[in-house]
Amino acid sequence: MQFITVPPATSQPPAGLIVTLHGWGANAQDVASLLPFFNLPDYQFMFPNAPYPHPHSPVGRAWYDLRTENMYQGLAESRQLLVDWLQSLETSTGVPLSRTILSGFSQGGAMTLDVGLNLPLAGLVVMSGYLHPGAGTVTQSSIAPILITHGRYDEVVPLQAALKARETVESQGVAVEYHEFDMGHEIQPQMLEVVRNFVGNAIN
Repeated sequence: MQFITVPPATSQPPAGLIVTLHGWGANAQDVASLLPFFNLPDYQFMFPNAPYPHPHSPVGRAWYDLRTENMYQGLAESRQLLVDWLQSLETSTGVPLSRTILSGFSQGGAMTLDVGLNLPLAGLVVMSGYLHPGAGTVTQSSIAPILITHGRYDEVVPLQAALKARETVESQGVAVEYHEFDMGHEIQPQMLEVVRNFVGNAIN
């Protein structure tokens, strides 16, 4: 899997690892451009590219197809690819999964919930995401806390999707921190401030 990796700005060993998954039609470079706004200089960041080309963008990538006729095609393959890659990161970075935050925006947020609920991670961050059909079941005894953020005026992934995700995982005893913002389908600085606080509490 192709990815961008950015070491801590402090030249010290990373306090933790933050993996951020882009949305449908975006790419690793898009989310990597947000790095200054995270303001977490002690952490290593990794931004993977989804495995599939986007049908309408020469530079966009996709974790799976979202067109009606091919809905969710490629999801199983991306899920396995992501799980294998995440499990390999401790060897390559020296940071265990227990100090790794998996985060994602939109389709990347959906992938975060899909694979993150069943890995021993420090925390999950779902920005403007949603649950895949049939997803949201926790199979391990202890599950990382989850941060869900969403725009009230999201015209791509309705707010109802965030509420459903929250309800589904909370019903299984997962601790969820939930925030709504007066915005659309986007990432804004005030959202990343909430993310920064969440990371600090999850990895200490």
